[in-house]
Amino acid sequence: MLKFISFGSGSSGNCYFLYTENDGLLIDVGVGIRTLKKHFREYGLSLTQIRRVLVTHDHADHIKSVGSISHDLHLPVYATAVVHSGIDRNYCVTRKVDPADRHLVESGKTVQLGDFLVTPFTVPHDSSDNVGYFLEAGNTTFCIITDAGMVTSEMAGYINRAHYLVIEANHDVEMLEQGSYPQHLKKRILSGTGHLSNTNCGEAIVQNMSESLRHVWLCHLSEENNHPELARKTVESVLRSYGIIAGKDFELEVLKRTVPTGIYELI
Repeated sequence: MLKFISFGSGSSGNCYFLYTENDGLLIDVGVGIRTLKKHFREYGLSLTQIRRVLVTHDHADHIKSVGSISHDLHLPVYATAVVHSGIDRNYCVTRKVDPADRHLVESGKTVQLGDFLVTPFTVPHDSSDNVGYFLEAGNTTFCIITDAGMVTSEMAGYINRAHYLVIEANHDVEMLEQGSYPQHLKKRILSGTGHLSNTNCGEAIVQNMSESLRHVWLCHLSEENNHPELARKTVESVLRSYGIIAGKDFELEVLKRTVPTGIYELI
């Protein structure tokens, strides 16, 4: 059985854990090591269950602790060559990934990593590089898309194949436009290499989901330009306008920014 837990989702730090009885993948390590260790203890998990780390991109809220956890636990870190270079340049990453622990993935190329069949795919964002991950474990498929300025046809194909989907619902456009952010930052967020709005997220689900979709989690909500209930209601409204009912056709939840979700069993 595949299990999933989010340890944080947002600009304060992103970290997700997917695991089976014999294997475990940590996706991004933007939370502190001590915090992560504390959460593992609280949920009856062992750090030895982590076998590998996948990195989406090189922004600090996704990589802050990747070098530290890799060094402490001797974990291989998988990322594109450009992302690995970005990690080296990022001053927020005080402990870099040891050369021996660096492993490469390429967008569109599937690799077998333990119990998981992993396919990275390109996601447009203003980082050095950015990928989402489509993972297969047994007959279960899981897709994660975070920090996305838009949804490409490649991304749409992976959404369509997902039983379980983590997708960004970063901001409410009206809140962003009326908020205190400087104009250049608002323009960046709204661009095709920025972040998905709540409405964009809802449309991406509607236009690309299949009948096999079982559960959607909204991730990477802005603290200043969004609210969990607003994100959920906006996405639900978009779905409903197409005759899709969250809670009936599939489950819909919002991931908290700094609080773990608890453990989901993906069957």
